Amino acid sequence: MNRKGILFVISGPSGVGKGTLKKALLDQTKDLNLSISATTRPARLGEVHGQHYFFVDQAKFREMIEQDAFLEWAQVYSNLYGTPRGFVLNHLQQGRDVLLEIDIQGALQVKEKMPSGVFIFIYPPNLEELAFRLVSRGQDSQDSIEARLAACENELKHIDYYDYLVVNDKIDRALQKITAIIIAERCKIKNLNMR
Repeated sequence: MNRKGILFVISGPSGVGKGTLKKALLDQTKDLNLSISATTRPARLGEVHGQHYFFVDQAKFREMIEQDAFLEWAQVYSNLYGTPRGFVLNHLQQGRDVLLEIDIQGALQVKEKMPSGVFIFIYPPNLEELAFRLVSRGQDSQDSIEARLAACENELKHIDYYDYLVVNDKIDRALQKITAIIIAERCKIKNLNMR
């Protein structure tokens, strides 16, 4: 029996473990394809066009914005990043599921354009744990950590836009819950081609 491809969107506050969960999901979940973003930043050593990112120049990216070719896009410092609509739709039309790991603002943009997607909010067990994770990864200044924690409280205001909430208290338990969501969504009648 064929089924429609499903867009799974995972997002949540910075430092909550989205990247770790994404990697584990892709490693263990059959027929789950990672959405590849477009960016204007230069490729780093070892990065491959079409595998890690679609590397484009500013003019091409702006042209894609004008053509409404992104499900979402944002400027991060001096670079532009976006999720190409065609890449995602092509996979979905072929019955392949797509995983998109993205920040909350991007997820809200995607929700506007693809409300049929499955939106999963990843949340820490508490703000103290999130602060610990942000400090432990050693990538952020104290000011940045405080700003991220303040943003986290604000981001919770958008929880109603999501279909599921998964608390990432233990990575294996959170992974188990997301896997259960994927299995359940794949079994929904609306996602099956019964004809």
